[in-house]
Amino acid sequence: MHPPGARTREDMKERIMDRTQYTNLAKAWEFTEEHARERESDALTDTRTAADESGQLQGSAAQARLLGMLVRITGAASVIAVGTGSLVETLQLAHALDNKGLLTAVDSTAQGIALIRKAFAELQDETDTTLRAVNAPASVFLPRLNANDYDLIVVAGENYAATFAQASRLLRVHGVIVFTDVLALEDGQGGVINPADRSDKAIAMRELLTTVEDDEGFESTLTPDGTGLLIAYKK
Repeated sequence: MHPPGARTREDMKERIMDRTQYTNLAKAWEFTEEHARERESDALTDTRTAADESGQLQGSAAQARLLGMLVRITGAASVIAVGTGSLVETLQLAHALDNKGLLTAVDSTAQGIALIRKAFAELQDETDTTLRAVNAPASVFLPRLNANDYDLIVVAGENYAATFAQASRLLRVHGVIVFTDVLALEDGQGGVINPADRSDKAIAMRELLTTVEDDEGFESTLTPDGTGLLIAYKK
C-alpha cells in the first residue's frame, strides 16, 4: 500500500509531466512553423502577405509544405485544390508538380478565385504545369470531371462533404484526398477537441471524420499538422 499522500504526489507528477509534454508540443509546433516560414521563397512570402492584407488569411506554412511533399511522395501529376482561399497551399502544390501535370483550383467565392487567377497568371510563364482556375461550387463542378483521372485532392473551406462525395469516383486507385483545418480551431471555441463546441464547423468536422473513417473504400489518418489534417488513401 502507498503511504498516506503518496498516490496524490504521483498523480500530481503525472499531471505535471502532461503539462510539460503539452508545452513541448506547442513549442514544437511553433518551431516547425517558424522554420517553414523561413524556408518560404520571397515570392511566396509576398503572396502570403498580400493575401493576409486583403482579408484572405493564410494558414500554416508547415502544413503547406507538407501538402507539397505529398505531391512528391505520391508522384501526383493531376491535382485538385478545392477552396483556393488557401492561396499559399495551392501555390505549394503547383511548385511541387515540378513543371508537369495539371493543377485544377476550384473556388466558389469571387475574392478567392480572383486571388488564384492572379497568382496563376504570374506563375504561368514560369512553369509547364497546366494551371486551371474554376469559379464554381465544388458540388456543381466536380461531378463534371472525368472519373479515375486524379491523384490528389486537397480540400479547404466549406467544401468537405461535397468533395468527399466525389472522391472515390475522381481518384485513381491509391489516390489521396486531404482535408485541412479538420480540428476546426479558428473560431476560438476549442473546435473538435472540445466536446462542448457545438459550432457548425466543429459539428461538420466530427461528421466528416466519421464519414471518412467509416468508408471501407479508404484508409485514413488524422494528424495535428497545421490545424488538423485528415488524410485518406483510396484502396
